[in-house]
Amino acid sequence: MAENSTTGDLFKAKAILEADVVTAVDAFMADPTNREFLFGDGYRIDLAEAVQSHEWAKVTITNTDATEHLKRVAVRTAILLARPEKG
Repeated sequence: MAENSTTGDLFKAKAILEADVVTAVDAFMADPTNREFLFGDGYRIDLAEAVQSHEWAKVTITNTDATEHLKRVAVRTAILLARPEKG
């Protein structure tokens, strides 16, 4: 995979599994200040940065009227659009 692949690209290529993405979302939801998350195949991502750099996710997670499900979808979207580092 190219160095600048998104998590979504890596997911489609099966370098990152569905379980990895779900665990990443769970980790962020448990602690929104969570910085480093390691995916199973040696990729790492800064969860807090991924969410803060995605405008919809950033707004949604702070919206008290947003449901838990909507917040999780927003976080998942931000994670899938982020660009993890290898190693």
